Amino acid sequence: MLVDNFQFGMWLIIDVVLIGLAVFTFVDALLRREDAFRAADKQTKPMWLILLGVTLAVNLLLPGMFILKIIGAVATIVYAVDVRPALKQVTGNGPRRGGSSSDGPYGPYNGGR
Repeated sequence: MLVDNFQFGMWLIIDVVLIGLAVFTFVDALLRREDAFRAADKQTKPMWLILLGVTLAVNLLLPGMFILKIIGAVATIVYAVDVRPALKQVTGNGPRRGGSSSDGPYGPYNGGR
């Protein structure tokens, strides 16, 4: 009984995380410009929207299809760790280049010397 409740709880947590990641990546792909996908040399925006949309639908509507959820999880992870950073870099929303965390508006802070 306790093991069954634990397994149910773990699958519920995994499902919630997969749905959250699918929603995040689908909305992110929806809000990105189509030309950014081409400039980043990634697949097209419609292809990613279809792939991530199907993943979201599978996660929401088909609770027992574990192999499809795994395939969808791989697609969302690829988008989140590969495509999204490339799109951010192309559109100028990427990480700061150069400098350090102690840089102020007029250059580096040197401790009041």
